[in-house]
Amino acid sequence: QVELVESGGGLVQPGGSLRLSCAASGPIYRVNSMAWYRQAPRKERELVATINSDFNKMYADSVKGRFTISRDNANKTVYLQMNSLKPEDTAVYYCNVKTYYITRNEYWGQGTQVTVST
Repeated sequence: QVELVESGGGLVQPGGSLRLSCAASGPIYRVNSMAWYRQAPRKERELVATINSDFNKMYADSVKGRFTISRDNANKTVYLQMNSLKPEDTAVYYCNVKTYYITRNEYWGQGTQVTVST
């Protein structure tokens, strides 16, 4: 059974930092990409950052220069370092993993809440 578990969310003041982690378990093979999405209340889920098997990274314009995505060598854990946080970063953050082993597969974590407020 494949499972992705996010952690590291919480309440932080504007300008502060958090590091999110997503740990994968179960039969996950041939990872093509790992990514972070977020969804604010009453808004559509949006892509925040991705990292592929060649360690190439992509960021949404709204987080460039502030967030950094990374992963371990085994593609078992993906991280999101979040600096200079703003109130508009408040959302539930979701981990996403895309694989190809026999067939294409996509997996989602349960989400972790990030709240940026004074």
